[in-house]
Amino acid sequence: MFVTEEAVQFQLPVHETGFTPEEVEELLSYLESDEPVSPNSGSEGSSRAIYSADERKQRRMISNRESARRSRWRKKRHLENVTEEVNRLNIENQQLKNRLSVAINQCYVVWRENEQLRSESVALWAKLLDLYWTLAAMQSQ
Repeated sequence: MFVTEEAVQFQLPVHETGFTPEEVEELLSYLESDEPVSPNSGSEGSSRAIYSADERKQRRMISNRESARRSRWRKKRHLENVTEEVNRLNIENQQLKNRLSVAINQCYVVWRENEQLRSESVALWAKLLDLYWTLAAMQSQ
């Protein structure tokens, strides 16, 4: 294995790996050691430390706290994303309401103009009919 003599500090994204910092350090120490890791490394003959029940309980408690912290962080991030989405949708909704209001106003203006034009059309038809009857009366004389 290629291991340099200098100690290298990595900033590992522990929250993304699912491992606690202690577990990551333990894994790195296995990788840096010259001893082969056997499949039954949990046996008494291995170089792996054997933890007492209290130590296992303590490690599990720390692991659970870290897991809970990551869970709270994910929940907070999700809440922030949902809040941003709600704000964005509220703004979009207001913009659409404004556009609808403008369209309704324009529709009303066009409707009023249309009513005025219909009224003028009826008046012009009445005049045209009156002129037609006048012309017909003049021609019949």
